Amino acid sequence: NALMEMFGDLNFTVLAFSCNQFGLQSPEVNNETLNILKYVRPGGGFVPKFPVFGKVEVNGVNEEPLFTYLKESLTFVNPVIGDIKKFYWSPITVNDIRWNFEKFLITADGRPFSYELHCPIDKVEKDI
Repeated sequence: NALMEMFGDLNFTVLAFSCNQFGLQSPEVNNETLNILKYVRPGGGFVPKFPVFGKVEVNGVNEEPLFTYLKESLTFVNPVIGDIKKFYWSPITVNDIRWNFEKFLITADGRPFSYELHCPIDKVEKDI
């Protein structure tokens, strides 16, 4: 929401995609997602000021084409795979998204940039 408040009047939006491939931490069905955000995570009455899409797969044979494009377009390869017992897709590849809340910035001409899981949001702000 903070990014939308800062940049929403420009040619900018945030898009959110739920995924249950990481430790099975998002078992809700699509019609429950907004209530989860509002009352559980992050809770406190949070209402997104951006589109929240239905649940998708971001890795593996059934991954959404958007995420195939993002991963093929980026040269970043994370050398740390993590605990594969918490990954629920196959095959596992070196450029897979490793956990929820990885961020991507896509320029108006379609050029993507990626940010690691714990990247401070101010880095994304500067790039915007």
